[in-house]
Amino acid sequence: MYKAVTRDISVTVAPRYMPEESSPKEERYFFAYTVEIVNTGSERVQLRSRYWRIMDDRGQVQEVRGPGVVGEQPILGPGESFSYTSGCPLQTRSGTMQGNYIMETDAGETFVAEIPLFSLDIPQARRVVH
Repeated sequence: MYKAVTRDISVTVAPRYMPEESSPKEERYFFAYTVEIVNTGSERVQLRSRYWRIMDDRGQVQEVRGPGVVGEQPILGPGESFSYTSGCPLQTRSGTMQGNYIMETDAGETFVAEIPLFSLDIPQARRVVH
């Protein structure tokens, strides 16, 4: 698991390879990842948007931006959490993802909550990223 904490917002990511959704002969490798966002602070916040930077082993970069996550813009009170699972196809056996969420407080202040850099690898290619 990979974790980043920004301004009392903890983001933990657990990626996994999905062989049943993949086709190595066609250079299609599918990865799922589960994200848990926890508000450890005293302010209520809402996740407004997301940004992802996805890079495969060939150095090809894809950027994804949009409102919320999985169709939601969750509101997290102090001590509350929100989890979701999503997926990412790659054309290579390995890659990395990282990004951020734009969060907004009840007072209307926005800030960036980091999503940690994490590795997407088939089991035979597992590596460690920092």
